[in-house]
Amino acid sequence: MKVVYLSVALCAASLAPALSQAEISCTRGGLREATELYIAAQTKGDLSGLPLAKGLGYWENMKPADINKGFVTKPLKIDFHRSFFDTDSCQTFTEVIVTDKAEPYVFATRLRVNHDKIAEIEVLWTTTGYWLFNADAYLKYSSAEKWDPIPAEKRDSRGTLVAAANAYLDAFLEKKIDLVPWGFPCVRIEGGAYTGKGSPDDSCEVGVPAGVNIVNRRFVVDEVLGAVAVFCTFGAGTPGGGSGAPDTHLFRVENGKLRYVHTLTHLLQSAFRGSGGSR
Repeated sequence: MKVVYLSVALCAASLAPALSQAEISCTRGGLREATELYIAAQTKGDLSGLPLAKGLGYWENMKPADINKGFVTKPLKIDFHRSFFDTDSCQTFTEVIVTDKAEPYVFATRLRVNHDKIAEIEVLWTTTGYWLFNADAYLKYSSAEKWDPIPAEKRDSRGTLVAAANAYLDAFLEKKIDLVPWGFPCVRIEGGAYTGKGSPDDSCEVGVPAGVNIVNRRFVVDEVLGAVAVFCTFGAGTPGGGSGAPDTHLFRVENGKLRYVHTLTHLLQSAFRGSGGSR
């Protein structure tokens, strides 16, 4: 009888990884499981625990890349991460902060789930020398924010969240800032730079430039947390062949108004040729 029990126990143990992977789905819990497996893989720099779909799509900084040589194979000492779940489009968005002095990063990862497999992984990373980069400051300010679930009766619709994000991004072209649903207080983290002063009048309106067309927008929306994340290109490029900068914007919206804005831009500080202004 002991042998039978041992066999059953060994069988159950051998099935544990498969059962864990089977929990991945387009439900909120299934998407959370996908992000947890991703964080574990990124921490180890080991893809073997990820249930990857055949024909997986993988991008870094908006360019197709070889996942087996990619950023996700880099083991990292993760200090903080926060994830959002879009059950309508089966996507997730995860903000990750690494303050390791030897190799600091702040990056954003998008996953798309297809049934019980991860079908897409997209990473946009920033590190020392990139636009306003400061991982320590990013950790300080992001980790102190409250992204609590919004009570069901107070949640904004998917359309309201996307409209708020679009209004903010649209303001950069013609600077029609009066059309943005500004909230107060609202604070912005940009690479590590912070606009907040601890005042109830803190505004994310400060520093918005004009003449920048933010294009190629793709959305991950989490109504439960009032969040909308946007992968986009900061600037539409030039006729001479120049391109805009890979970028992510993350918004927290409360009662239809902006509360938090996070920005990451894959652009070397030394390569910036603009006239100033924030994002």
